[in-house]
Amino acid sequence: MANASPSRIGQQLGAGDTRQLFLKVFSGEVLTVYDANTVMKDKVRVRNITSGKSAQFPAIGRTKASYHTPGTEITGDIIQQDEKVITIDDLLIADTFISRIDEAMTHFEVRSEYSKRMGQALAQTYDRNLLSLAVKAARDTGAGGLGVGAVGQQNAVSTAIGASPTVQNIVDALYTAAAQFDKNFLPDQDRYAVVSPDVYWNLVTNDKLLNKFFNEGNGDYSKGKLYEIAGFKLVKSPNLSLDHTAATGTYPDYNSKYTVDASKTLVLCMTPEALGTVKLLDLSSEMQYDIRRQGTLMVSKMAVGHGVLRPEALYEIKKT
Repeated sequence: MANASPSRIGQQLGAGDTRQLFLKVFSGEVLTVYDANTVMKDKVRVRNITSGKSAQFPAIGRTKASYHTPGTEITGDIIQQDEKVITIDDLLIADTFISRIDEAMTHFEVRSEYSKRMGQALAQTYDRNLLSLAVKAARDTGAGGLGVGAVGQQNAVSTAIGASPTVQNIVDALYTAAAQFDKNFLPDQDRYAVVSPDVYWNLVTNDKLLNKFFNEGNGDYSKGKLYEIAGFKLVKSPNLSLDHTAATGTYPDYNSKYTVDASKTLVLCMTPEALGTVKLLDLSSEMQYDIRRQGTLMVSKMAVGHGVLRPEALYEIKKT
């Protein structure tokens, strides 16, 4: 009896590694979940680099206009310049090992579920680091601090509105933040207010914010939707109001660069010009069967770094 000629569905063009195509499926699942779970990815400036440990972002100051007196020489006004350098963090990974015998006995497709959890872990760390850095900068406005503006820019702002602020207190503070952004010549477009889930749901109950006489199509009470306040697009994130000052079982991804106790933070107002991200290794995944351990090692990884670019585009509203 002749042997069968199986079609190896994980093999590329019928040759080579029989798991080659499986790797791409796994990577795609992680990437899809990662994109779905990060809220900060499109709210900062991003630069990709192919080598090196950091990237430079130029900071260019403002100039002024003046009236010319006929006959006087025009010599040119000096425009101040500076730079912001963002350094790559250590390699960030999410990994798991699946025993061959356990996978054989399980009654559901475990790899896709594990890939979702790995994508979520990387996305949450990405968001948490950016939000922690923003809060840290808003509070660090002393000489040489993260929140000090360069070349004529204003500093970041952190303002406290009491130990037990009401919904109206938060709304009033958002209008104050909008006025500050106007004074800093920040564009009206792409202004975001990141809030914790508790703050978001409290805001949804504010009748005036949803009243059609005051706001046309600004949300839906029955669906729990609220879109804007004072021109800021509301973004709900459980990664904002956290104490990220030490490694814990919940947050083992602790990095001292992003150390801050943001548990009292209510709202973080920002624009995409405020923060920057440098990517050396974008999100990728690997999967390898280990014959010595009779199982499959799955690893998702990325090498990125975050930094503050324009502090005046950061405004924190917090409890006392």
